Amino acid sequence: MMKMGKRILTGIASLVLLAAGPLALTGCHGSKGLSAFSIPEEFDTSKNYEITFWAKNDTNKTQTAIYEQAIEDFEKLYPNITVNLRLYTDYGKIYNDVITNIATGTTPNVCITYPDHIATYLSGTNQVVPLDDLLNDGKYGLGGSDVRFDGPVKDEIVPQFLEECIVDGHYYALPYMRSSEACYINKTYVEALGYTLPEVLTWDFVWEVSEAAMEKDGDENFLINGQKVLIPFIYKSTDNMMIQMLRQKGAGYSTADGELLLFNDVTKELLYTIAEHGKSGAFSTFKISSYPANFLNTGQCLFAIDSTAGATWMGTDAPLSDISKDKVVEFETEVMTIPQFDPENPRMISQGPSVCVFNKKDSQEVLASWLFTQYLLSDDVQIAYAETEGYVPVTKKAQDSAQYQEYLSKCGEDNKTYYDVKIKATELLLDNIEHTFVTPVFNGSASLRDAAGQLIENTVKSVRRKQEINEQYMDKLYEETAALYRLDQGEGASSLASGKADLGELPRTAVLLLGALAAAWTFILIYVVAGRIKKSS
Repeated sequence: MMKMGKRILTGIASLVLLAAGPLALTGCHGSKGLSAFSIPEEFDTSKNYEITFWAKNDTNKTQTAIYEQAIEDFEKLYPNITVNLRLYTDYGKIYNDVITNIATGTTPNVCITYPDHIATYLSGTNQVVPLDDLLNDGKYGLGGSDVRFDGPVKDEIVPQFLEECIVDGHYYALPYMRSSEACYINKTYVEALGYTLPEVLTWDFVWEVSEAAMEKDGDENFLINGQKVLIPFIYKSTDNMMIQMLRQKGAGYSTADGELLLFNDVTKELLYTIAEHGKSGAFSTFKISSYPANFLNTGQCLFAIDSTAGATWMGTDAPLSDISKDKVVEFETEVMTIPQFDPENPRMISQGPSVCVFNKKDSQEVLASWLFTQYLLSDDVQIAYAETEGYVPVTKKAQDSAQYQEYLSKCGEDNKTYYDVKIKATELLLDNIEHTFVTPVFNGSASLRDAAGQLIENTVKSVRRKQEINEQYMDKLYEETAALYRLDQGEGASSLASGKADLGELPRTAVLLLGALAAAWTFILIYVVAGRIKKSS
C-alpha cells in the first residue's frame, strides 16, 4: 500500500512540474528559444505556405473588404501562399492574445501592432524578426529584384514613420498607416458664444470657451443648446492627452532607456487644471462619458478630440455616425490641431498601426510572411485603406501618386468617399508631419502609457465624487497608479520620478489564463495517472 502511494505521489509530482511548465515560461513570455532568422537564398515556390494575419477593424466593412482584396491579389501573385485573416476590434486584445500565444508557441505570422507592444514581445528569444537585413536585401527586400509587385523602396517610406518602428536599435516593423489626433469643433456654437476660433487652438481658449458654455437658463437647460445635457470638451484618449501636454510643456515623460519621468510636478499642475474643469462639468473623457462623436453630433459637445482616423464619425453628415437622424444637430464642423501651450511650436503625437513579422522554425514561412507584409505597403492597398478614414499613407510614393492627389482634391464632393471632415483631418496630418513626435519604446512603455491616461481618468472621477484634490490626494494617486501598472518595481523604485520599470512579466489577464489552464491540466493528469497506477497495481 505504501509502495503504491509512493508511486502515485511520484507521478503526481512529475505531472505538477509538467503542468507548471507554461507558468514558468510566463516570466520571459514563453520563450522557446527559436533560432535567429536568416534570409534564405531563394524563396521555395515548390512548397505551399499558410500564414495567419491578425488585423484590427472596428465596424468599417470597407476596411475588411480592403484586407480581403489585398489578400486575394497577393495570393494571385504568390499561388503557393495562403493568407488567413483574423480580425480584432481592439489593439489591446491583439496584444494580450499575442503574449498568450508566445507562451504556447502559436503566434500569428503577421500582426498589426504598435512599437510599444513589440517591445514587450521581444522579451521572448527571437520571437519577432528584426527587419534590418530584409529591408535592404537585393532579392526580397523593399524594391527587391525577385519581388513580384511594385512596392516602395526604403527611401519612399516617410522617414519619420519608418523611424517609429525602431526598437532597441533595430527595425522590428513596417509602418502601415499613420494618424494623429485632431480637435473636431462645433464652430456654430463657439461663435454663438461670442468667440472666434484662433489660427492655432490653445488650451486656454478651449478651457475658457468650455466654461462659458456651461451657463444655464431658469429651467436648468444649457443656453447654448437648449438641452439638459452638455459636456463642452471631451477627450477620447487621455493617455495621448497627458503625453502631448507634457511634450508641449517640455516636461519629462520617459527616456529611451526606460527611465520613468511621468510622476513629476508639471504632471501634477496639469492634473489640478483638469480637475478644475472636470469638477465644473466642462470636461470629461471617453471612458467616463462615451464617444466624443456621440455628444458632438447631438449638439452636446463643442470640442471633441479623437484620432484623425475617427473623422468619419464626426460632424452632422458623418458617414459612419450611428446616431438616429432625429437626434443629429446641424452645425458647421471645424477640424484643427489639438490645443497647444505654445502656438509657435505645435507638437502632436504620431500614431497608427505598424506590421511586425513573427519568427518561425521554417525560414521559408517567415520569408512568405515578409513578402505579404511588404505588399501591404503597395500603392493599391495604401491608398484604398487611407480613403476609408482619416489615415495617411506611410509612403511618399502613395502620397504623391496622381490617384491619391485626386482623392484629396475632391474634398466635400460627397459625404462618403470625399467627406470633407475626413479629408480635412487627413490634410491636417499631412501639413504637420514635421510637428509630430513619438514616445520612447522599451519593455514597459505600454504600461507607462496606460498610467499616463489613468492619472487623468482617476482625477476626473474623483472630483465628480466630491473628493478634494490636494497634495495628499496627488501623492496617493501617484503611488497607486505606479503600483497598478508595476512602475514601482524596477531600479529607483524609491523615486517614482526617476525609476526604471521592470515590466518583463505578462499582463495579469494572460497570467490568470495560463494559470487556470495549468491548474486544469494538472487535475486532469493527476486523475488519469492515479487511475492507471491504481489499475496496474
